[in-house]
Amino acid sequence: MSSDLNLILLGPPGAGKGTQAERLRVDFPLAYIATGEMLRAAVDAGTELGLKAKAIMEKGDLVPDEVIIGLALERLRADDARDGFLLDGFPRTVPQAQALDAEMGKLGRKITAVLCLEVPTEEIVRRISGRRISESSGRVYHVEFDPPEREGVDDVDGSPLVQREDDKAEVVAARLAKYHESTHPLIEYYEERGLLRRFDGTRPPTEVHDHIRATIATLRLEDEL
Repeated sequence: MSSDLNLILLGPPGAGKGTQAERLRVDFPLAYIATGEMLRAAVDAGTELGLKAKAIMEKGDLVPDEVIIGLALERLRADDARDGFLLDGFPRTVPQAQALDAEMGKLGRKITAVLCLEVPTEEIVRRISGRRISESSGRVYHVEFDPPEREGVDDVDGSPLVQREDDKAEVVAARLAKYHESTHPLIEYYEERGLLRRFDGTRPPTEVHDHIRATIATLRLEDEL
């Protein structure tokens, strides 16, 4: 039986997936495969799929399922992913999940668990819409959780802080609606297969991390029995 650790991170934008991914990569020797990074790497490398994705993105279109699936499966065959991986942003739809399952079967591997961070919509909007950024330094603040010493001004260089268009409440709400539309069937898909593990993303990051680590430890023990 496969003993590698193959994890999928699920959760809406702002749920804390990036924070948990960083911690899990310290805990375990996993290849971190995020959709955005994967696309950029393929474009930079000039692979056949990368060039196809680049042409699509340059037109302002969404990269279709077959290209995303191709890139992800190509990435999973890389040497650094042989002992385990952490997928973030893939799969996003049931067809992508089915393609991943088929590829894993060919490789004689399986998904260990799908880690789903759950955070209510109103909390996500609160987290993201409160962000403020200094355009000159890139430093990020939050009006509620990490405010600057003086409202609207960077602590270090005094430059004005702005709210990015993507962080405005109405834009965040639209992104979340799209996420829930495509991801809800995915949650059901993995729940039916007994792979989904839910975590309360409103808890402090360290607490969430401890819960995830304990869950993975239990899964590994069960796998050895």
